Amino acid sequence: MRSETRPSEVEPGATLLQFFAKMLAELGPQNWWPARTRLEIILGAILVQNTAWESAALALTRIRQRGLLNLARLRIASRIELESCVRPAGFFRQKTRTIQNFLGWLQRECHSSLATMFQLETEEARRQLLEIKGLGPETVDAILLYAGRRPLFVADEYTRRILARHEMVLPGANYAEVQGFLHQHLPADPSLFNEYHALLVEVGKQYCKRQAPRCAACPLYGFLRQNQPKELSFSMLRLG
Repeated sequence: MRSETRPSEVEPGATLLQFFAKMLAELGPQNWWPARTRLEIILGAILVQNTAWESAALALTRIRQRGLLNLARLRIASRIELESCVRPAGFFRQKTRTIQNFLGWLQRECHSSLATMFQLETEEARRQLLEIKGLGPETVDAILLYAGRRPLFVADEYTRRILARHEMVLPGANYAEVQGFLHQHLPADPSLFNEYHALLVEVGKQYCKRQAPRCAACPLYGFLRQNQPKELSFSMLRLG
């Protein structure tokens, strides 16, 4: 992978920080992650896969009402009991298995201790979590960023779409490529990554929709190429 630029380019890091400042000014702090404990963040990251946060939140509410937001209680819960809680989040059998797979790993490798888990070095924690069936890069990075305060940008679909439409990365650039681009050009600050990701999600939901985007109303509208002076251009991620 290499980064190719055009003459008279604007440095990507400066542009990305301008994106952030504009979104923060227009939308305000997003106060993510909307959870009370690290365990709740981890469960929420699993439950929100392929669904809206509102559905994941309903499942979390059921888990809380059953008294299962406790590692010891959650570990001994039956599959049927957990599935009934997870059902509002969709794919409830698959997500229940993923939760149980995570709990099994935590017991084997970390003595069922989240404190021990978060003592692992970032790359080692990420490597081990990615080996758990049902956990992909986006979920693992959300866990490590929001529950562990590790500097891993969650380069989700909203992020990839927005950056591609602003010609910062190529259309079709994958998760690892876009994350690498962001890591290269932004300070490795978990607080920045937290707020930046949350703001991009909000822009993606409200404005940068997959179909019929509302570009003119978007906080980032002024950054689109057609709205820039002709002598300026942005870096674009090139694959090769």
